[in-house]
Amino acid sequence: MVIRRSRRASSLRRLGVVLTALVAGILGLTLSGVMSATGQSLPAPTPQAVCGPGAHPETDIQGRVPQADYDSGRIKQDYRCNTEKVAHEGTTGGFKVIRYRDAQGHVCAFYDSTLLFPKDALFNAGTGLGVVVLDMDDPTHPRRTTTLETPAMDTPHESVLLNKKRGILGAVSGNPATAPGELDLYDVKTDCQHPALLSSTPSAILGHESGFAPDGKTFYASSTGGQTLVAIDITDPTAPQQVFQQFGVNYHGMRVSADGRTLYVANIGNDSTGARFANGGLRILDVSEIQDRVANPQVRIIKDLSWPEVSIPQVPEPFTRNGRQYLLEVDEYANYSFTSADQTSAPVGAARIIDVTDPTKAHVVSDLRLQVHQPAARKGPEKNDPGANIPVQGYAGHYCSVPTRDNPQVVACSMILSGLRIFDISDLRNPVEAGYYNKVLPSNRPENPTASGAFAMSQPAWDVARRSVWYTDGNSGFYVVRLTNGVGKLLD
Repeated sequence: MVIRRSRRASSLRRLGVVLTALVAGILGLTLSGVMSATGQSLPAPTPQAVCGPGAHPETDIQGRVPQADYDSGRIKQDYRCNTEKVAHEGTTGGFKVIRYRDAQGHVCAFYDSTLLFPKDALFNAGTGLGVVVLDMDDPTHPRRTTTLETPAMDTPHESVLLNKKRGILGAVSGNPATAPGELDLYDVKTDCQHPALLSSTPSAILGHESGFAPDGKTFYASSTGGQTLVAIDITDPTAPQQVFQQFGVNYHGMRVSADGRTLYVANIGNDSTGARFANGGLRILDVSEIQDRVANPQVRIIKDLSWPEVSIPQVPEPFTRNGRQYLLEVDEYANYSFTSADQTSAPVGAARIIDVTDPTKAHVVSDLRLQVHQPAARKGPEKNDPGANIPVQGYAGHYCSVPTRDNPQVVACSMILSGLRIFDISDLRNPVEAGYYNKVLPSNRPENPTASGAFAMSQPAWDVARRSVWYTDGNSGFYVVRLTNGVGKLLD
């Protein structure tokens, strides 16, 4: 066991480092090179949902919350289509929502409470930082049991992950640029309502995003500003050991194949001049030697793949369908390779389904995107909607998830200003939107003057038996949303 440091002292010591790294990362965003247009047409929006009884539908094009809805007071109601709110908890949220049932049969939710540390240290003053633990035995009444406040859990950025096989929750201290990569590991299998700290070690070098091998023995950590990839052996979670490190790679979220031998990487990319966000997409890596614990393991690139509308690749989630292997890949934001003056022309990547059955011939099968993501909306009045002109918010995607890796029929995506979006993927080549839920609060609230519009950023979690999805909005907290009007049958 590594002795936990004082949270207050640790946060103060890290603050200067984090601020310095954050400034460097922002400069990296704004000074990156200009990407030339490909001339290729962008995908069409996914056919929008047909709403059944009980809907409070959107008032404009698919995914939009216009200024007129703020002026009229329409935002005081939620926007819903084939969904209904079951429960709400908290006032903030971050990038992950995780559902887990422990050895005692208790069901818990875990969600990170901050979008950006240290900025949120002020706005979360009343509720605290850290990763929130909820008792979800009764999902209509979520009950907060504790908040994890060790160094990485205070500022995990996008790195919180759970290995269900071993019941280990992990995160690395990070932010949009990078941060000292302290890895925190918790046992949640014994009692998910009160996780037990197993270790807190500086084994990740730097932090931002992560990946977890299905056998629960390897934790991968990446940093964008720091340009690092690290593999950490957590066979003994009380004594993590670094087994691989690589520098000069601009990797984001990562997921691992079922056998642990292939790493699917959201590759933000570097060009030959070192400019970032220049040639991103999917990178498929052979990590067999890491999985086999070969001394001085070598990692081999199997395939690089991109798409015309690529923005900032976020994460690729593996799944199967009828014996074939696929990825649900999502891009965040717009493509920052475009200059600030040309942001209205910057493409929004949104999400897509990629066939990786033969990884050397990986190819995009279909796309998941909204009307508000299209180029015309980028240049139209939509760009002036609350939150739309904020580079780290806007009308764009962020995280998607499937309820199971085995033949899922439905996808849930957090699409920032557009909220939680549900897609029917029973026909992989022709997905359709099945529903949505979006709760928008007034802008410029006293408790958080930076809040504007919805801020749905989290990877959703699934409660299959209750036909529900859990997600967080950074501006308003944790939600349990039930699928209605037959949409829940996609979970059968």
